[in-house]
Amino acid sequence: MRGTGRHWAKPTRVLLVDDSDATRSAVGRILEGGTGVVIVGVARDGEEALREVLRLQPDLVFLDLQMPRMDGFTFLRLLMARRPTPVVVVSSQSHRADVFKALELGALDFVAKPEDGASLDGIAGALLEKCELLRALRPQNLGQPRPQGARPLAGATLDEPRVVAVGASTGGPQAIGRLLSQLPRDVSLAFVVAQHMPDKFTAAFAERLGRATGLSAQEAGEGDVVAEGRVLVAPGGRHLEVRRRRDGTLCTAVADPEPGERRGHCPSVDRLFRSVAETVGARACGVILTGMGRDGREGVRAVKARGGLTLAESQETAVVYGMPQAAAETGALDELLPLDGLAERILRFAGEP
Repeated sequence: MRGTGRHWAKPTRVLLVDDSDATRSAVGRILEGGTGVVIVGVARDGEEALREVLRLQPDLVFLDLQMPRMDGFTFLRLLMARRPTPVVVVSSQSHRADVFKALELGALDFVAKPEDGASLDGIAGALLEKCELLRALRPQNLGQPRPQGARPLAGATLDEPRVVAVGASTGGPQAIGRLLSQLPRDVSLAFVVAQHMPDKFTAAFAERLGRATGLSAQEAGEGDVVAEGRVLVAPGGRHLEVRRRRDGTLCTAVADPEPGERRGHCPSVDRLFRSVAETVGARACGVILTGMGRDGREGVRAVKARGGLTLAESQETAVVYGMPQAAAETGALDELLPLDGLAERILRFAGEP
C-alpha cells in the first residue's frame, strides 16, 4: 500500500458506493494513497451496497446519493436499522438539500465534490481526514432518534438577550438540530452557531434548522441583529463574532480567515466564544458539541472567566468526543451532559436571575 502518513496497526476498511466507475476509481486511488486505508469492496447502487455491508462489515462507507435501483436515502434508512455503520456522503455542492437529508437519516459527515467536473484530487485531504475520524468515533451514538416537537416555554424575557454560543464539528448538524428542537419557539435566548462546514452549505443548514425547530434561523451576515428566538449560523469558511453597536444593540461581525489558516477551523469556535464572552459577559452560555479536535477549548476558558455558563456534550451522546473532551480538560466546564440534559440546562439558564 502506498502512502506517507503514519502507520496504523489496524487499517480502516472502506466500502465505496457510487454508480460512476470513474468516481469510484478516483476516490479509491486517493484513499489507498493514504497509509492505513484499504478498500474492501465497491457497490454501484443501494441494493448491492446493503448486501456488501452485511457481508464485509466495513468500518466506513463512502456514499453517493443519486443511484439507480436503490438511492442513497433508502440505503441509509435500511443500513441504520440493520447495522449502523459510519457513512460519509460524497456529493456535489448543487445537491446541498440532499446532503442534509442524508445527515438527518444517520450519515456521519460529508465531503463536497468539486464543481464543473474538476479533479477529485482537490478533496483528497478531506477524504483522508474522514478516515482518521473513525479513530475518535463512538459508533453506539450513530443514528440517534430526534425528539418530536419543542417543549413549553420556560424563562422570562429580558431586556437584552442572553446569548448561547454553540460550537461543533463532525456530527454537529444532527446534534445542533436535536438540541434546538427541544427548546420552545419563543425561548428568551439568542443563538450563534459555529459549525465546521464548507462554504455554500451553511445557508442550507440554517434553513433546515429553522424548519425543524420553528426558530428563526439563517446564515449570519455582517451586522445581523442578535435577538431572542433567533439562530445565526456562521458562514462556511468565514469567522463569526458578536459585537455591540454604538446604540448598544448586539450584532454579528463576519471575517475572512487569515492566509494559511486551516479551513477545518473556520469558522472558529474559539473566536466566536471569545467575542461573546467579551460582549455579554455573564449573560453568555458556551456549549461544545460533538467534533474532532480542540477548537472551543480556549473559548470555554474565556466564557468562564467572564462569569458565563460553560457546557459540553458528554460521551453518552457525542458521536465524536474530541472537542467536548478538550473542553472538559480545561477545568473550566460547569457541566458535562448528554444532549437532552444540555437542553434542560439551557432552559434553566434562560430563566436564571
